[in-house]
Amino acid sequence: MNWNDNLTAERATFVSHLECSMTGERYEADELHGLSSAGRPLLVRYDLEGVREALTRDALAQRPHDMWRWRELLPVRRAAHVVSLGEAATPIVSLATVGARLGLTELLAKDEGRLPTGSFKARGLAMAVSMAKELGVTKIAMPTNGNAGAALAAYGSRAGIETIVLCPDDTPEINVREIAAQGARVYRVDGLIDECGAIVGEGAKAGHWFDLSTLKEPYRIEGKKTMGLELAEQLGWRVPDVIFYRTGGGTGLIGMWKGFAELEALGLIGPERPRMVAVQAEGCAPMVKAWQEGEEHAERWQDAHTVAAGIRVPKAVGDFLILRAVRESGGFAIAVPDEAILAAVDDAARQDGLLLCPEGGATLAAAAQALEQGLISRSDRVVLFNCATGLKYSMPDRSRRLSKAGPIDHAAL
Repeated sequence: MNWNDNLTAERATFVSHLECSMTGERYEADELHGLSSAGRPLLVRYDLEGVREALTRDALAQRPHDMWRWRELLPVRRAAHVVSLGEAATPIVSLATVGARLGLTELLAKDEGRLPTGSFKARGLAMAVSMAKELGVTKIAMPTNGNAGAALAAYGSRAGIETIVLCPDDTPEINVREIAAQGARVYRVDGLIDECGAIVGEGAKAGHWFDLSTLKEPYRIEGKKTMGLELAEQLGWRVPDVIFYRTGGGTGLIGMWKGFAELEALGLIGPERPRMVAVQAEGCAPMVKAWQEGEEHAERWQDAHTVAAGIRVPKAVGDFLILRAVRESGGFAIAVPDEAILAAVDDAARQDGLLLCPEGGATLAAAAQALEQGLISRSDRVVLFNCATGLKYSMPDRSRRLSKAGPIDHAAL
């Protein structure tokens, strides 16, 4: 089998229809859709009996290890429409030292920073842009806190689709420049990401572009669900006891929960499920508040602020899907302070050599807090998601000066 067979070989496709996540209303596949008529996200449904015959463990074992090895369980019909920058399977990294100090038997991190453009956003945007290409879209726009815009710019350019990105004015400079460098038109907005999204939505209604915002089209979920598919296979077709997932728009958490159900229907895993934990920052925790209050929807968070820009999302269109997954799994939502986030990033780097992004640091801080509060047990197999490479973020300067103006005392170094 060639290295690029997952990208170039034609394979059977099994998409049957799209479905409103709130009402169950059915929509035709192979047509361009945004939200449902109820204003809710659409979910892709498959003929899972057909997939079960085609996508076996033996078939998977013969394929290159990238995101596209799951083609029968993905929405792109034709290989010619696959837009890829090399979305290889991301590694699971043991945080043995940090875990031992916390008292956890097994603490693992799935390091999504190894993907193209350095973040897990590559999964969702590769899929969404591939489907935009398949459905004839020529111009797309979306809001971003940084990494999603960078991924959209890269995949949009590769697909030859014109791309516009709007970001809050305080988006990290490296992300803004990355977006522009990869071919998108990027605009800074005096507001938060949901306010950027409102501008994108107005432009879409006026017919200027297609809105590729989080959960406002059906396919980013399908890309993000591959995190769960991949994780289950890497763990020997077992799911972990607990997953700590940074939660802003929540596409990944929703997607993984959907993916686990599909894997069970295919006979690849059993009925066991991980407890899904939605991790937010104390300065922007709408899901945590809604979960604590037993609500189905979350109110917009006022004065949102956190060092972890990727989870500074005051209002998520898929709030009820996030909360549904958390509750169905027996999980919980938890908020951590910025000080704990920064300390966790420092701990993982110094003790285990893995440089987490701030959002990844939030998941480690949450695991430590949950263990202390008795929400998880020491024997649980815990998986954190590090959603981006820490190299994109500012780091403290701890270098020391060494003068060569005389003999060097090597013993003192």
